[in-house]
Amino acid sequence: MAVALLLVAVVVGSVVFHLVSPWWWTPIASNWSYIDHTITATFWITGVVFAAVVLFMAYCVWRFRHKEGNTAHYEPENKRLESWLTVATGIGVAAMLAPGLFVWHQFVTVPNDATEVEVVAQQWQWSFRLPGQDGKLGLADTREVTPENPLGLKADDPNGQDDVIVEAADLHLPIDKPVKMLLRSIDVLHDFYVPEFRAKMDMVPGSVTYFWFTPTRTGSFEVLCAELCGQGHAFMRGIVMVDTDEDYAAWLGEQQTFAQLTGTQQTSAAEPTAPE
Repeated sequence: MAVALLLVAVVVGSVVFHLVSPWWWTPIASNWSYIDHTITATFWITGVVFAAVVLFMAYCVWRFRHKEGNTAHYEPENKRLESWLTVATGIGVAAMLAPGLFVWHQFVTVPNDATEVEVVAQQWQWSFRLPGQDGKLGLADTREVTPENPLGLKADDPNGQDDVIVEAADLHLPIDKPVKMLLRSIDVLHDFYVPEFRAKMDMVPGSVTYFWFTPTRTGSFEVLCAELCGQGHAFMRGIVMVDTDEDYAAWLGEQQTFAQLTGTQQTSAAEPTAPE
């Protein structure tokens, strides 16, 4: 009886903890409420199965507890029960997978009017690159990375000269405008994750991954690295600011392009050194 009551207490405690737990999702700030709905459906399916299995175990412990003179009934297989469990399990798994596949299709199908923004990760900071007036991002290569060219842009690509460079600083995005995040790492595995956006993706050295989202409310949102990337992993944080169109335009006008940055560095290098 004690074991049966303990199992029932586990189920009741799990339900109560779910209802009163302070650890829950942050308020969403993008179009990906579909992800929340999918997680909720998965949670309910697995939660009901968990409660049913544990309560069934509690019933069996109590119902078939040891009694003097009782003998066990040996039944090595039950085809009817096995068939029923197979069908029920298949339906449950399909119910969990189908919404996820639908959302994943949306997740990788980028709208035609989405603006591309590149996220560059390195131990242990975030940098960003936005297209300039031509609306195109120039080519980049990790082999081009230098202290003067930290994002590895190809200097001979004219499309990259007006690219806006945001190195180890806050990224700003306009509200209600779809954006395609191009994710690139120049050292180890990273993962760009903003909890309020629900969207995340691994960043694999040597390749470019992506996802898209539409910010739906203004504010300041913290960027986390969701992939263990070394000793400073916990400190690899950043900020994404979602602005009104006016505030975004003002911020964008204050940023420097790749041509301006390299031109400034070249000018500084050419300046004569003052005599001692």
